[in-house]
Amino acid sequence: MHTKHIADFCTIAGTQKQPYKMQHVLDNPAWNALLSGNSNLAMGTDKVKYFDPEVSPFVGFRENTAENFQQLYEVAQVGRPFGFISPVEAEIPAPWQQIVYIECLQMVHDGRDTGLSSVSLTPLTEKHIPRMLSLTKLTNPGPFAERTIEFGHYHGVMDGDKLVAMAGQRMHVFNYAEVSAVCTHPDYLGRGYAKQVLQFQTQRILAAGDTPFLHVRSDNHRAIHVYQSLGFATRKTIHFYIIKK
Repeated sequence: MHTKHIADFCTIAGTQKQPYKMQHVLDNPAWNALLSGNSNLAMGTDKVKYFDPEVSPFVGFRENTAENFQQLYEVAQVGRPFGFISPVEAEIPAPWQQIVYIECLQMVHDGRDTGLSSVSLTPLTEKHIPRMLSLTKLTNPGPFAERTIEFGHYHGVMDGDKLVAMAGQRMHVFNYAEVSAVCTHPDYLGRGYAKQVLQFQTQRILAAGDTPFLHVRSDNHRAIHVYQSLGFATRKTIHFYIIKK
């Protein structure tokens, strides 16, 4: 597994008496992705960076301070949701409204060869966006919008013209690449498609010289078991907050 990382320091707004030491780039994945592998999609300043809402809701702060939350608030559109990721539980400062909290496991791959996918996968392009949006709306694997495909590397299982399973890449944090949007149509469960698309993405990322990682709800035990069988191990618990102005 690659060991390259960049240390950083930040204070989690309203929760820590002492600054929380960011010991790894994956402690602050959105900020570091917007700084590195996803810099072409970055908007914002040298302290606050975020994606276009049609790509992703995520925002990253150089330091998770009340001052930087306020800087984001001053430029945010009313009602627009942002996804904030914290390595420790956080209190969202006023005047932001917290609308969703999700506790997740951040899992990193151990580098093992899990073999090639045995199903035929189709590279997904702009013409597939309506079907991708329909599938993610039905299965809710996480935020997915009109331009999320711009993260790249999306592949799916097709049944005729119907998209029945897919996965892709989201945050590219230096030499770590996040597998995301792993989903299967409810009518096609039990055929191993989710495992197959995940296996494909894992091997693709390893072949590119990067380390795969992903996020999964801490209560999604079935998915966690599948990820573990493919070489993913929990690095730490991480906290997702959806906030809006």
